[in-house]
Amino acid sequence: MSQTIINSLAEFETFEGKEIGVSEYIKISQEQINMFADATLDHQWIHLDEERAKRESQFGSTIAHGYLTVSLLPYLWQNAVRVENVKMMVNYGIENLKFSQPVLVNQEVRVRVSVKYIKNLRGIAKVCLHPVMEIKGEKKPAFEGDIIFLYHFNE
Repeated sequence: MSQTIINSLAEFETFEGKEIGVSEYIKISQEQINMFADATLDHQWIHLDEERAKRESQFGSTIAHGYLTVSLLPYLWQNAVRVENVKMMVNYGIENLKFSQPVLVNQEVRVRVSVKYIKNLRGIAKVCLHPVMEIKGEKKPAFEGDIIFLYHFNE
């Protein structure tokens, strides 16, 4: 997969309303899920207790925290698109996020990203991306929504 490279606000604007990139797949391991649980203090059994999840959950295994999958967005975004010539990038917001399907332990996910809109805020690019997290072999995505970044280009 080739990585899209963006060097300026003008280059970003050429992708408005279009798909800009697709990341590589990454596997969600039980170790990642356990570490996320420790970091966030969310120790619900559906994420951590493999035997109970096999017995009692409709999924037949543990599942990744929804917010664990969301936390992978910056990594997967940078895997798909490299934005260069930037002094600083700031997370600005997430809107209309909807979880459609859980990610089971050991499933692979990737993100497909399109550019919803770009606004020039006096030299700062406010970029609204629409990521869809796909689960390998599944029809429904894990989630989709809008994520907004502010890019301060060196221009």
